[in-house]
This record gives sequence, C-alpha cells and structure tokens, in this order.
Amino acid sequence: MMKSLVSGLALAVSMLAMPALAAPAAAATPEAPAAAPAATPADVDAWLASADKAMAEQTVKSGHVQWVYQTYVNDDTAGIVADSDAAGTLLQVAQAKQAAAFAKVPGLSPETLRRLTMIRTGITTPAPSTPGAAEEFSSLQAHIQGIYATGHATRGGVSISGHEVENAMITDRNPDELKEMWLSWHDSVGAPMKADYARMVAISNAGARELGYSDTGALWRGNYDMTPDEFAAMTEKVWGQVRPLYQQLHCYVRGKLNAKYGDAVQAKTGPIRADLLGNMWAQEWGGIYDIVAPKGAGDIGYDLTDLLKAKGYDPIRMVKTGEQFYTSLGFAPLPKTFWERSQFTKPRDREVVCHASAWDIDNKDDLRVKMCLEVNATDFSTVHHELGHNFYQRAYSIQPLRLYEESANDGFHEAIGDTMALSITPDYLVKLNLLDPAKVPGPDKDIGLLLRQAMDKVAFLPFGLMIDRWRWGVFDGSITPATYEKAWNDMRLRYQGIVPPGPRGADAFDPGAKYHVAASVPYTRYFLARILQFQFYEAACKQAGWKGPLHRCSFYGNRKVGANLDAMLKMGASRPWPEALKVFTGTREMDGGAMLRYFAPLSAWLKKQNEGQDCGW
Repeated sequence: MMKSLVSGLALAVSMLAMPALAAPAAAATPEAPAAAPAATPADVDAWLASADKAMAEQTVKSGHVQWVYQTYVNDDTAGIVADSDAAGTLLQVAQAKQAAAFAKVPGLSPETLRRLTMIRTGITTPAPSTPGAAEEFSSLQAHIQGIYATGHATRGGVSISGHEVENAMITDRNPDELKEMWLSWHDSVGAPMKADYARMVAISNAGARELGYSDTGALWRGNYDMTPDEFAAMTEKVWGQVRPLYQQLHCYVRGKLNAKYGDAVQAKTGPIRADLLGNMWAQEWGGIYDIVAPKGAGDIGYDLTDLLKAKGYDPIRMVKTGEQFYTSLGFAPLPKTFWERSQFTKPRDREVVCHASAWDIDNKDDLRVKMCLEVNATDFSTVHHELGHNFYQRAYSIQPLRLYEESANDGFHEAIGDTMALSITPDYLVKLNLLDPAKVPGPDKDIGLLLRQAMDKVAFLPFGLMIDRWRWGVFDGSITPATYEKAWNDMRLRYQGIVPPGPRGADAFDPGAKYHVAASVPYTRYFLARILQFQFYEAACKQAGWKGPLHRCSFYGNRKVGANLDAMLKMGASRPWPEALKVFTGTREMDGGAMLRYFAPLSAWLKKQNEGQDCGW
C-alpha cells in the first residue's frame, strides 16, 4: 500500500518559517531575559489546524511526484523525488518537534493530546537538533541501503543478485547450495553495515528523546492509543494464543524436512535450519509446499491460474472482477480516473517500479493502483488486496483532518486487503462462473488448502513479531553492538525455532540482511495485519450468516457486511483503533482466536501427524 509521502520544498520552508508558539517556560530570573508568553490550549489547537492543512497540501504534491518517479524511473525523476522527500522530511521533523513542545502545555483536551502524539510518532527515524545530525543520519541510511541494494550471494561459486537468491531459495533442493546462498548473502549484506547501524541507533535515540520518548522503540510503540509497555504486552499476549498452532506446524514441517534431507542436514528434533524453508529469512514457508504436501491430501482440487486462463481473463478483467467484489458489498464503483491513470501492466518503453501498491493521490478520489499484472492466481489475489487499500482510502476521505485520513492503526490497512483475499474461496469462484459447481472440491481437499495457507500465514507470525522485538532491545540498550548477533540468534530460536545453517561470529550482523532493518521500517504492523485479517474475516462471515467451515466462507454480495465494513473504514484514524475494531467485530480486543478457528481442521490433523514426536525445540 502506498500513501502519498509529505514533500514540497517551498511549503516545508514556509512552514518552518512560521513563528512557533512557545511551550511553558521557566519563570524569568534576574540573570535571564523574560521567556516568551506560554502557549494556551487554544494556541495549540490553532497550530494543529494550520499544521494539518500544510500536511494535506504536502501529501498531494508528493503523491504526484512519487507517482511520476515510480512509473517513469530515470535519473531525472530520481532527482526530483529525492528533493521532494528531503523537503517532506524537513516539514515532518519540524512539526514533530513542535508537537513535542506543545504536548507539555497544561489543560489540553485528550483529543488534542492524541493528535500531538500522532504527529510525534509519524516520523520513525527522528534526528536530534544537534547541528549535522540529520545530515549524518541521512548519509548513513543511504550507505546502508546501498549495501543492501548491491548485496549478492553465491550459488555453486557463481555470484547472484539478491532477487536471484530469493527465487533460488524457493526452488533449490540442494542443501549445500542453500547453505552457501544463505551464508554468503548474510555475510555480504549484514556485516558491512553493522557499525553504521549502531551509529544510526544512537542518532535516532537522541531524536526520540527530543520528542519526549525514552528511545526510538518507545516512539514506535507510542502510536497505538496505549502506552508503549501496554502495546508490547498486548502483542505478546496474542502471540501466546497462536503459538501452539505454530509449534504444531513447525513440528510437522521439521519431520518432512528430515525425511527429505536426512539427519545430517535436518535433525528429527530441535530447531529447523533456516535455509531449508524456501525463504531467505524463513519468514514464509510456502516455497517448500511440495516437500510438506501430504500424500493424497495436498491437492486443493483446482488450479486457479488454469481457471482464469480458460475463461480468457486478462489483467483488466482481473481488476474489474476485484472491483466487482467490493461493489457487490454496496461500495460505489471506482472513479473513471482510476481506469485512466492506473498502471496495470508493465510498460514496454520504460523502467517502472513493479511492486504492487495502491495510491490515493489527492486524499479524496484520485485513486490508483500500480501493478505489473500477469494472469495467475497470485496476481488475482493481489488485485483483491490492493483494491482493499483503495476502498479504505476513499472511505476515510470524508474525515475533516488529513491526520485522520489513515487506517485505524498501521495493521488495519494490510488486514483489510488480506481479508478480501481470504474470501477467494470455491464458493466465490463458483459465483464468478470460474469454477464449475460440479467440480467444487470436497472436504477431503481442505487439509491441502489450509496447509498451503498456514505455510505463509501461520509461519510468518513469530518472524513478524521478533523483528521489532530485537530492535526494541537495541534501542533501549539491553542489546548492545557487541551482542547484536547473539541476541538475534537467541531470539530467532526462542520465537521461530530457527537456527542459522552455520556458525555466526560476533562480527556478523544477520538482522541487516532483512530489508526492513536496513531501511529502518517498523515491522510489527505485519504481525498485527496477520491477526486482524482473521478477526475481520470471521466477523464478516458471521454477519453474512455463513454456516459451513470458516475457511470456505465467502461474503461476496452481502450488503449487510458491506455496510458494517464501511462504517469502520470511514472512521479512519479519527478514533482509537479499539473503537474501530469494535464497530465491525463487536470487540475492542485484538484476538488470535479467529485464526485458530479458521485453521482448526488443520490443527487437529497436524496433531495426529505429530503423535509421538517431541514438538519443542
């Protein structure tokens, strides 16, 4: 999902030039001049209104600049977007620091304080006001991202790029080559950036303290309508709910890997070797479904790619079908400009960024998607996901403030799209006339369907949690540069039951081999999205009156579901996220129970397969 970033040099400079009202100052003394008049709650509210207006204008300008760059990638557009991003960061930092000062004003209303918090926590890598700090951080970040972008691995002694490594990890079944690729990638990318990363942590922490937070991790956790400690406890509680399902999946997959490779490569007990799971980071395991698919139950009964091609689908028809899903729920069709301005396929005449994303250029109705679609099951699902962002964006565009034109929390946006993708079930495919009713797979195919889903949805959970768990420890100082690597591997073992395929010395820096660490992008949002999508999906199925197995439900065509969903989407970020959650699901609590109920048949099956096994690590 892509939301316009703040930018625009002229407006940023003018915003910085605005006279900042003073926060409460100490009483004047004979040795010092009198302080500026203290700000009042009315002053703070007036500043918030002007800041919101400036930010709204910035996001529109930035949206156009970013769109041109990503759909016309060349040196000229890269320069334009770099200038735009720098100016946007200037404005964002200035507003965050002013918000931190105003947060000290006595007598502020709870909503004013909430808006100030949202502005402060909107910047994830703050630099302090120390001369040169922002420039140093930017230089370090650029250097680190350059290391990542140019990282390589070797396979059979031949150098390959990061993209080639990702693809090879999915298909290669030679354990020696997998080990070679894993180790060479982590050595090439991680270790060279360790010192720079440690320096970036120190700079960012200093910036976070200026914004009123103890460290950067506390700042990241501060935008969830609860204290940072409460948020950490909540996510750990939810993980505790779903951990038993993950442990059963881990146990089953480990047994299959042992049967495939033997004891010398993968032992029958203990942790799993990280390079054997079909993904460089062992975050999703769907790439090795062929290894773990149960005999006689691994086939889901149909091939969606074949069905799409047989019915003559092309990329535009796929998007039209995705739109039809939402209009069947009662949402208005996408505007004409969506079809005129979106990128649906890869152009032949220029370089573009193909990573799928949804755009809201004007914070109103200039909605677009940017994709390089092919006719296959994966892209069909991606269409439903990305359009979820667009319909969410249009729903909350009714909010009176730009600050509220966001999802209820950063996990909601991803979860909405994933909820729709979960509804691509046999029932839905029959209604689309893609699947013959006589060929709808029976219950005997459910295990294959659920196992394939779990290899990505369930396998991801501990990884989605531990990335930031490790960084929170780095930011608060409990994990030092000398223990970066040890703490990382200890945490991977604890949460994932995963170990590296070879020894890792103290000079290694394996966390840096994950893009989101190198780019300083918070990651817990993806854990939240994995949990929330099942809560949303179960709520929709209940509202639709679905009576069959949860994983076979489709709420396609149900206007009641659409009306309830619209009520939540329209709220945007105007209220604390538990209130938005309650509007659609009836509960304020984030809960892993829906995911457990969705995978209940698989859970029972896994327990039978794992009988007599030691499923710990």
